[in-house]
Amino acid sequence: MRITDVTVELVDLPAQPDFRWRAGLPGAEGPAVGGILRIRTDDGICGEAHTRRGAILADLVDRRIREDLVGRDPSHREFLWHRLWELDRIEEFPIYALGLVDVALWDLAGKAAGLPVHKLLGTYREAMPAYASTVTFASTAEYLDVADQCVEAGFAAIKLHAWGDVRADARLCQELRDHVGDDVPLMYDGSAAFDLADALYLGEALSEAGYTWYEEPMREFSVTAYRRLAERVAVPLLVAETSDGAHMNAADFITSGAAGRVRTSAQYKAGITGAMRVAHLADSFLLRAEVHGAGIVNAHLCMAISNATYYESFVYTNPVVREPSVGPDGLLRAPTAPGIGYDQDGWSAGVASARV
Repeated sequence: MRITDVTVELVDLPAQPDFRWRAGLPGAEGPAVGGILRIRTDDGICGEAHTRRGAILADLVDRRIREDLVGRDPSHREFLWHRLWELDRIEEFPIYALGLVDVALWDLAGKAAGLPVHKLLGTYREAMPAYASTVTFASTAEYLDVADQCVEAGFAAIKLHAWGDVRADARLCQELRDHVGDDVPLMYDGSAAFDLADALYLGEALSEAGYTWYEEPMREFSVTAYRRLAERVAVPLLVAETSDGAHMNAADFITSGAAGRVRTSAQYKAGITGAMRVAHLADSFLLRAEVHGAGIVNAHLCMAISNATYYESFVYTNPVVREPSVGPDGLLRAPTAPGIGYDQDGWSAGVASARV
């Protein structure tokens, strides 16, 4: 089997439903031009990957990627993954674009084998609990109301994206713990809002409130800052989410002593191949590798990664609407369609809902 063509179909996407993130970050996007990457073979099999950044992907395919892939054997995923890293040295691909070819190659392999991708990776489980990952709501009272709805909806845990105000966020986190009690696992995501001093202040509050993890409080360019934070707070740090360099950078976080847990994902870790590398790296240190982000590609990772705990399911609205892939029991179940299974198995995780 050989690759015969690599194309990007541009797709007009509607505006996202209105929501917001912390102060300083844009929230819901307006209309966008998404893209579907397609890798076709001489056997007539086509692998896909989806992104909201269609125009950027089309430019990269036209200038750098197509010529390098055409004529290659698509089953040589390891070799082709390294080829993309070589091209990255010249092009500096956006972190979300680096793994799209890899995702499409895994989709192609699954279709050729007639198996969902998680079975090619080696399925560890067929269901996983989902946690509710909030957007930023207006008030503490609204967060408490949303939390009650999330528990009622069956979610196994709740993660806050709050306002990016260190003292207000600390009060919110403590009030939420008092509200839900000790039996509901809680997490906090800082979305890189803070410097080290503020991250320490908030980390102490999260430690006192018994939070399960403290995610990305600072930009992830300084491993030293994270090591200093880890030395002074009890709450486990969940690190290496958006740091460039995939498994290489994650290794620095772990060996420096900065990692309580490690983030992995197809979007930010150079595709499925990179995501599994990070998961196995973390496992070597008896650390958990938590899958970042929703969607069907990450659902396959959740089923294949033994040291993952939860599936991240976003709660964008109040009243809370549970995404279709999560059942009333709060469980995500394994995809069953061959390949990735875009727009199959009841998923709504196609181009329109892809985060990047």
